[in-house]
Formats: sequence, C-alpha cells, structure tokens
Amino acid sequence: MNITFIGLGIMGTEMASNLAKNNVQLTVYNRSKIENSSFGKNVMVADSLEDAVKDADIVFSMLSTPKAVTEVFFGENGTLSFMKKNAIWADCSTVNPSFSLEASAEAKLYNIRFLDAPVSGSKIPAQNAELLFLVGGDKETLKEAEPFMNMMGKKVTHVGDTGKGASLKMLINMMLAQSMLIFAEAVLLGEKMGIDKDFLLDFLPNLPVSAPFTKAKAAAIKNDNYDVQFPLEWMHKDLHLVTLTAYELNQPLYIANLTKEIFAAANKDRMGRMDFSAIFKYLERRK
Repeated sequence: MNITFIGLGIMGTEMASNLAKNNVQLTVYNRSKIENSSFGKNVMVADSLEDAVKDADIVFSMLSTPKAVTEVFFGENGTLSFMKKNAIWADCSTVNPSFSLEASAEAKLYNIRFLDAPVSGSKIPAQNAELLFLVGGDKETLKEAEPFMNMMGKKVTHVGDTGKGASLKMLINMMLAQSMLIFAEAVLLGEKMGIDKDFLLDFLPNLPVSAPFTKAKAAAIKNDNYDVQFPLEWMHKDLHLVTLTAYELNQPLYIANLTKEIFAAANKDRMGRMDFSAIFKYLERRK
C-alpha cells in the first residue's frame, strides 16, 4: 500500500520516521520545506499536495489546529480533491469532535473514507512508537489502517463512531493540563510552608494521588528543564477546544475554564514554545 504522511512537526516527524523504519512505501509532505535526508532514501518527499497524495491508499495527517487542517485538506485545491476515490484519510491532529464531523462530511464529498485518529503521547513516546491511537469511525476502515498505526504506536483503540476518538482525546488533555497545574500549585504551596522544593519534587510524584506523568515532569523541573515535549501553546489550544466543545453541549466546565485562562496567561508571557510543564515556572514567578 502507498502511505502518505502530512505534517512534520514535533509529533509528525517521529511518526513518519517510524513508518519509514518499517520499510513502508512512504511519501511525506510539509508546508514548510524539508530535506530528503531527514527520512532516508526510501522515502519520497513531495513538493506539492497533489504529488503527495495522488497515489496514496492511506493519508495520515498531524497538523496543529482545526484551521490548519481546513487549509490543507478542504476546498477545490485541498488535499482531498487530489486523493483517489475510496482512499482513507486518518487525521491524527488534536481537534474538537464537531470539527471531526465536518472533516468527515468534507471527505465524503470526494468519496474519501475518514477516521479521526488522535494520539495520546508526546515526543518521546512518538520516537519510541509507544503512542496510543484513539480512533473514531468505521471499524472495517480501521482494519486497513491499523497495521500502520501499530508501526507508530503500542495500542489502537476503537472508541466509537466518527468524532469519538477526538472526544476521548479532549478528555485526556483536559485531565493532563489540570493535573499539571494542581501539581505545580501543590509544590509552590509546600515551599511557602517551608518544605524543601527538591524534596517535594521527589516525594509528591510517588504518591497514589499524583498522576504518573508528574514523575518525569518533576525531574525536569528540578533541573529547570522545559525543553518541549508537548508545547504549552498547544495545550492552551486544546483547552480552548475542550471548553468550546462544552459550550456546544451546554456542559459547565468550571475548573477547565480556569485552567485554560492560566495557560493563556503563560502563553501570552512568551512561554508557548516551552513544554506545557512550564506552567510551573509561570506560577513560580508569581508566588
């Protein structure tokens, strides 16, 4: 099968690289120019969307926002218009569920089969092919794409019909952001009460009440290391999509809305390209 991967940012580059390691007939495309040497000689780097997808049986995309997906895929000169009929588009971007339904409807106009397939995991799991795929859409369509997802991840979960993969990803990132914020506030309060910061960063992550991911984040915070694994600006974006979805469904989200505004303030404070754990650094400056 011919596979195309569109969107070569922090996550997409690692995901496409794992496809290349499995000797897939792979074409990659990015809106900003990349070098062939990034992926090796067996990978074709397309110069245009048309060249990227015209022969593809499955197109994976990993783009930053719903707006970016729209710009790349929708319309008369979008990716969908160049794809062959009955091909599969698996969108791994983190978008809101209502947008996934729009994407599915757009794909149907071109007789393209659609899966919303966001992933749980950041840069290191992407490098190690340890991502979790959260998939919404037709089960039979998923069967065709799943072998390639397994090259990029450790588990593929069919959540339900179209939009349900995106829905579950909203919940995961909402919990991730809030857990990071709560951990940061706990450490800062502990310091104010006279407990050593390094002790707190060693001790708190090992408690049953702490989210497991805080162990790695605490170790990085100890070293003032906020090298990006998952950018703070994209966490802010995801929180916006969470609250937008809640608005569409008339569901109050008290804590998530507050969390979104705190991440918005950190993003405005030029911390957007740092790892989302830098929310600790933002709050630390204000203690």
